[in-house]
Amino acid sequence: MELTNEEKISIVMQHVKSIASNIYNLQISLIAENATDPINQDNVQSLNSQMSVETSKMEALETELSTLRA
Repeated sequence: MELTNEEKISIVMQHVKSIASNIYNLQISLIAENATDPINQDNVQSLNSQMSVETSKMEALETELSTLRA
């Protein structure tokens, strides 16, 4: 048994939503971190790094979606 394209798209979209949520959480954490005095640059760098990873994941999933929708 193989999944249909619609089922695959639905699964990928669930992952996209999860990653979008992760990115938003990181953005909120970055806002909060930048509001501290003094700003912990290690934390800011870590959050930016995590956001970069999540953005890369999102781009990969968008590529997969375009493949499934072709």
